[in-house]
Amino acid sequence: MTELTGKRVVLGVTGGIAAYKAAELARLLVKAGAHVDTVLTEAAGHFVGPATFQALTGQPVWSDLWDQRMPNGMAHIDLTRGADAILVVPASADFLSKVAQGRADDLLSTLCLARGCPLLLAPAMNRQMWENPATQRNVAQLAADGVTLLGPASGEQACGESGLGRMLEAEELFEDLVAFFQPKILSHKRVLLTAGPTFEALDPVRGLTNFSSGKMGFALARACAEAGATVTLVSGPVSLATPRGVTRVDVRSAAEMHQAVLNAVDGNDVFIAVAAVADYRPAQVADHKIKKSGTPMTLELQPNPDILGEVAGLPQAPFCVGFAAESQNLAAYAEGKRRAKKLPLVVGNLVQDGLGGDRNAVVLFDTTGSHPLPPASKLEVARGIAAHIAGLLEQR
Repeated sequence: MTELTGKRVVLGVTGGIAAYKAAELARLLVKAGAHVDTVLTEAAGHFVGPATFQALTGQPVWSDLWDQRMPNGMAHIDLTRGADAILVVPASADFLSKVAQGRADDLLSTLCLARGCPLLLAPAMNRQMWENPATQRNVAQLAADGVTLLGPASGEQACGESGLGRMLEAEELFEDLVAFFQPKILSHKRVLLTAGPTFEALDPVRGLTNFSSGKMGFALARACAEAGATVTLVSGPVSLATPRGVTRVDVRSAAEMHQAVLNAVDGNDVFIAVAAVADYRPAQVADHKIKKSGTPMTLELQPNPDILGEVAGLPQAPFCVGFAAESQNLAAYAEGKRRAKKLPLVVGNLVQDGLGGDRNAVVLFDTTGSHPLPPASKLEVARGIAAHIAGLLEQR
């Protein structure tokens, strides 16, 4: 995981029980290749200690505005020079107030005021503190000033109450920071995707399906959301977490996926058909479990709707992207699919290169020819596909 290689992040920690999550976040940032400088407020020191962050980041920890380790006495300025972002985790109600009002009475608040880089805050506080009109005024002012707020979430709080104010988890904050750094090449675009397999029932307990894990479709949904798009994901039955910022619609069969896509397609700029949709379904579904017998069983199958073909044929069709997972003759089959359905882009791959796994190798087929992407993690491949889509949209 090297998603933040070359990035320099100032990690601020304020006083609150959620400060323990900042340690895990520091670990994730370093693991992803980031250089992390940690700044603790005095209150943060009551919850977490500098030794923890020094061990996790391999860097000295800062807390004193007058720290003599900085030769020129300018820690409040030098720590952010060359930084790519300041991320404050947690950001207490008091700290939100300081930044909104431009107060600078300690090292971290002074850094934020003297910064030359983006500022991201992860609020964490009691639900009543979050809902207080004063806090909401500060939040509105921070947004108007271009500060990015990550969260808060709703859930159980240390005080025993439940509601808005709970800080996001370290993994969520990590994903949000990675997304923040991604170029917003699909900003203001609406993207509809399908992902995963479908399940075509034979009886109440059996059905026809395939080995699709949904990982490529979910990675592409995340990549499009990172790129600034509003993303809706129609997913077959998979065991995957919904990507951050993506609206998910769960379906089971090809017929359900077909209906969900038609319900959502209006207003979308892009439709990406990643799902491995069953071509056929049983003509009859038994009401009860089919019992085993000693004689062969014959199944009558009937074709499922062609979701991609139907969307591509709409009068006001979005930019349609198809996927072609083949076991041989990739170029011929993928380009044939693109031409037959009159698609601007088809993503082709050999099933042995990616089906069910965490990595993939794909070739993009468009009107100008074929464009192979190097083998990589499915998220990296998805970002390459999203960039290619953005380029084609810009040419239209």
